[in-house]
Amino acid sequence: MPRIRHTTLACSPGCTVEATLELFGGKWKALILYHLFEDGVLRFGELRRRLPNVTQRMLTNQLRELEADGLVSRTVFPEVPPHVEYALTNLGKTLKPVIQALKTWGDRYAHSVQRNKAAD
Repeated sequence: MPRIRHTTLACSPGCTVEATLELFGGKWKALILYHLFEDGVLRFGELRRRLPNVTQRMLTNQLRELEADGLVSRTVFPEVPPHVEYALTNLGKTLKPVIQALKTWGDRYAHSVQRNKAAD
């Protein structure tokens, strides 16, 4: 099923938030971006090892969508076997504070949950 995209970002006050979440929402895109921020350039297999629960098909689809949205670049090296590298584009790099804020909040939340379980 094709994704529904905003044609204008003036539809409501929360429209830009929704449009932003469409870019990296879902289970794997934010994690892909996080690993690319951490490591710079990664090959497909390296991304797959960092995300052991993702299927090859899903990882391929998520990378294609990130590439289509201009957040990730894909470089193919003409070798046998094929060598493909993924990196953040300049636009993708602008999401770093957003992804870092999600990680910081998640770390605090996980710590809070642990602390509450220990208090029970």
